[in-house]
Amino acid sequence: MITVIVSCKNDQKKEAEAISEEKTIVAEEGKTLKQSDGLISLYGNYLYVEKDNAAVLQTPTQVYGVVVNDKAKALNVEVEKFKKEPYDMVPVTIRGRIFKNEGTTTEWENKIEIKEILKVSEPNPEENDVIKLGSK
Repeated sequence: MITVIVSCKNDQKKEAEAISEEKTIVAEEGKTLKQSDGLISLYGNYLYVEKDNAAVLQTPTQVYGVVVNDKAKALNVEVEKFKKEPYDMVPVTIRGRIFKNEGTTTEWENKIEIKEILKVSEPNPEENDVIKLGSK
């Protein structure tokens, strides 16, 4: 009788440990752990203007104001390697948190806080949409 009781308690402990381990490993259905952290991956053209302490990320469908934090400044260091002109935009892939820009009408509707820099690419010279003003 004692053997049965002891073995049942051990089985319950093992089952409880398996359940707690499973909760720490399993993410949402169909997503990896990284995908379940609430961040979104975006590809677009990045521009940081140091004198204004402002940055934007232009995707094919929208423009986001970028929260200027340490990650945005680190991204700018990477982007500077590819810029030929101060206002050149450089293709980047980042992960971040998007939120509505509440309480202001002078900035972009949505903002993004960069949490991770995934890739910085060299701009395609054939997609150069820069208009330069000035003398010939």
